[in-house]
Amino acid sequence: MSPDNHFGIFAVIMSLSGAAFLLQGTRIGAQITGTVIVILGAIFAANVGFIPHQAPAYDFVFTFIVPILIPLFLLQADLRRVIHEASRTTMAFIIASAGTVLGVLLAVSVLDLSHLATQTDISATDKDGAIAGLFAATYIGGSVNYAALGEMTGLTTDRSFFSAATAADNLFSAVYLSFIASLPAVSWLARWYPEHPSHQTAQTEATPAVTAQSLCLALAIAITLVVISDAVAAALTGPSGRYIILTTLTLALATLLPQVRGFTAGGFELGIALSFAFFASIAAGADIEAMVSKAPILGALVGILLTVHLGVLLFVGRLCRLTLPELLTASNAAILGATTAPTMAAAKGWHDQVTPGVLVGVIGYALGTFIGGAVFQLW
Repeated sequence: MSPDNHFGIFAVIMSLSGAAFLLQGTRIGAQITGTVIVILGAIFAANVGFIPHQAPAYDFVFTFIVPILIPLFLLQADLRRVIHEASRTTMAFIIASAGTVLGVLLAVSVLDLSHLATQTDISATDKDGAIAGLFAATYIGGSVNYAALGEMTGLTTDRSFFSAATAADNLFSAVYLSFIASLPAVSWLARWYPEHPSHQTAQTEATPAVTAQSLCLALAIAITLVVISDAVAAALTGPSGRYIILTTLTLALATLLPQVRGFTAGGFELGIALSFAFFASIAAGADIEAMVSKAPILGALVGILLTVHLGVLLFVGRLCRLTLPELLTASNAAILGATTAPTMAAAKGWHDQVTPGVLVGVIGYALGTFIGGAVFQLW
């Protein structure tokens, strides 16, 4: 397809997303998760030449869909509910986030990144901080934060680097997810941690009905929050503060007015559907050939980051007497976001981790932008 075949490309994006949801319902698909399926599907479609690596259809997704994903997810993030329902998994998530920050700082300190992102106006020192912030954000809250930090740091201006980094991020995330899903079967490792109660089940609550009204209100509130955030950012901080302000306003609204969850029923699920379109769009830009030329350094960066992340998580988690399912659910939420953590928990039979998986994943959407931006600014 040519890049100007807008509806054709968008049809492919949505078809890949729909196929990922369908395949996620199979036994193997439940282990891989829909997020990984749509990412790998889009990478394959782009690298065999069926769809282009760059097209206005992707820009539409990045410009108009990505900003509203954050409020659609965070409208469910009543901080009081998170503390009440997911305190242990939240503790595990905080440990996982600390491991990510330590890992990315170590990786950027020991690796020479001077030949990356050469087509930007970022200085050499700022470039290290920008790359550190980018990978800290994506491995604390997933790819939604990746897009936000790419824009905030200016790394998106170097298409070659950003597509290579995207490919590395997506491929290593998929491999990591498969790896941690296999860890509970390692008997000697499982013996190091408290036994996870098998009798617990996911808490049930009255779920508001999803209606045309609730979906319309969810979109209306999400888009309005984006408009207000852009206006505040323009007055106070400039475009770089857009996502931090948007995150803050949405968290404040969700916590101070918890009734908004009922008014916007289905908004989170709508966000998941749109996030699959985003995953497909960003993965389509993953040029494997470009990644191969930068593979050693990017592979080393992500390898160091994920090794430290998992090492810190398992070591500190054991000291805190957290169970392996709690730790791995938190790690999944940090690396890939709220869409995959509950899916893995359900597939593994950790039913009490389904709701906490969603909640800490939502917290990751909030913290990832803050922490990634802080790493970039303080480097």
